[in-house]
Amino acid sequence: MTCKELSYVEDALGHETFMKTCSQQTSKQLTDPNLATYMAQLEQKHTELLNKFLNLL
Repeated sequence: MTCKELSYVEDALGHETFMKTCSQQTSKQLTDPNLATYMAQLEQKHTELLNKFLNLL
């Protein structure tokens, strides 16, 4: 893996970690059950994407 590719993967890891954390915190704060469920689904999606990027390393 080139330095440029590694830099891209590291950047993507940071973004996915941030999105996972934000969606997790938001789902806990929402009082609307439908929105909270949707945010939990987003958290799961970002967790999957994070794991995919980690598997590249």
